[in-house]
Amino acid sequence: MSFVLRLILPDRPGSLGAVATAIGQVGADILAMDIVERGPGHAVDDIVVDLPSSRQPDILITAAESVEGVRVESVRPDPGVADSHREWELVEAIAADPSRAIETLAARLPRVLRAGWAVVVRVGDDKSVELLAGGGGVPELSGIVPGWAPVDRPAVLDPEAHWVPEDWKTLGTEMAVAPLGSADVAVLVGRPGGPAMRDSELARLAHLAGLTAVVSGRMAPFGVNGG
Repeated sequence: MSFVLRLILPDRPGSLGAVATAIGQVGADILAMDIVERGPGHAVDDIVVDLPSSRQPDILITAAESVEGVRVESVRPDPGVADSHREWELVEAIAADPSRAIETLAARLPRVLRAGWAVVVRVGDDKSVELLAGGGGVPELSGIVPGWAPVDRPAVLDPEAHWVPEDWKTLGTEMAVAPLGSADVAVLVGRPGGPAMRDSELARLAHLAGLTAVVSGRMAPFGVNGG
């Protein structure tokens, strides 16, 4: 079975190689790696690891953290083996069929952001939530008070906010939201069990939502007046 480890590493040569060696010594194979974020003196990387069914995933944490300065932020089942081109493939798919841009975005976002689900929703004047498209393990939305709306900018949402359903809280669902052409339509991404959405992931979500809004005709391209 494959797992995703989110690692916080010292930003120095050899750190990732040392982690790879340590993980290999416990019988696991690294399948792929994504750079999530770079900061002063540290790096955040996601690595996808194939672990024999006879081993428990906590052995990956022990192995990775045996390297000085490395911390495992989370370990979770991989929703799909990483593909370094998956984000570009999403962009191509959105552009290839503008009439289904919203459906394509929602269907593929969970894989791109390694989230459990993604939904595109419209919030009515009466605060009703209409599901326009979904991907992954789409949660039940009926009866939810849309505490994220209206959306005028991308944001990471508080997983313990009053409006968050209890079952989402129980699962430790980390979320982010971005507007899709207007303040009443948004794309919402959920990652049950974490880890938290980072600024770089929020920026990717906002970029993809903006692209989808333009391609689907919900927003005029930059520099072009609507009308």
